[in-house]
Amino acid sequence: MDFFALVLVVVAAVVHATWNLLAKRVEGGRLFIWSYSAVTAVLYLPLIGWLLHERGMTLAPLTLGAILLSGFLHLGYSICLQTGYRKADLSVVYPVARGTGPTLSVFGAIVVLGEPLTAATLSGAALIVSGVLVIGLAGVPRHLRGPIWPGIQWGAITGILIACYTVADGYTVRIIGLSPILLDYFGNLIRLFALTPLAYARRAELAAGWRGSKNIIIPVGTLVPVSYVLVLYAMTRAPVSVIAPARELSMMVGVLFGWWLLKEADIARRLVGAALIACGVVLLTF
Repeated sequence: MDFFALVLVVVAAVVHATWNLLAKRVEGGRLFIWSYSAVTAVLYLPLIGWLLHERGMTLAPLTLGAILLSGFLHLGYSICLQTGYRKADLSVVYPVARGTGPTLSVFGAIVVLGEPLTAATLSGAALIVSGVLVIGLAGVPRHLRGPIWPGIQWGAITGILIACYTVADGYTVRIIGLSPILLDYFGNLIRLFALTPLAYARRAELAAGWRGSKNIIIPVGTLVPVSYVLVLYAMTRAPVSVIAPARELSMMVGVLFGWWLLKEADIARRLVGAALIACGVVLLTF
């Protein structure tokens, strides 16, 4: 991974951790997803208009298919993650998802994109996944409120979707050559339109949520595309099998935010996990 790709991943990790910190203050759900997706669609429309005017865009069948696939995979990921949070403990669902996703992404990139399998890639990914699990399991109570299996199940499904959209989007920006900004924006539109019938049916609840949380929805809608577009640009400069696990730097940043801003407990164990993630990224970089 070259230095500029590393910088993109690090900045993306900080942005990702920031909007997740904000989103923790709002009860998540499909209406929240629709709301911040609508903010993204409106806010970035001038930039998209300028890009289309300056560079144009040919909607060949392969490009259109890639955009549709990306949009629905990201939508499925968001819905499955929220469903998992409703049916099981977040402290089980999240680490399983974030551990499964990059692991499968590495092997998916090797198989689908033909990227090389190296000892450094496997070792770095293993360290990062280990760090993710250490951080995630630090929040698991000794006696879970419910059975652990639903959390593992929904976390694994979410992780599979993470791997699918990571490899698919990597193919789109690396092989097809579509602009990361356009891919993310039009994928966001697909998610927005897919959730619009639900938003309309529950418009009173949607309006109430906007009035109560617009100070969070607007920043989240602003930052969400920034974090992922930076990752997509990094994928154009370095192998997806390297970028996918390196994205978990966001968990390390989240640990530091939780320690500094939220005064979270069990920080020693979380810092060990963060150190494992940092070592894994260093190994991937060199």
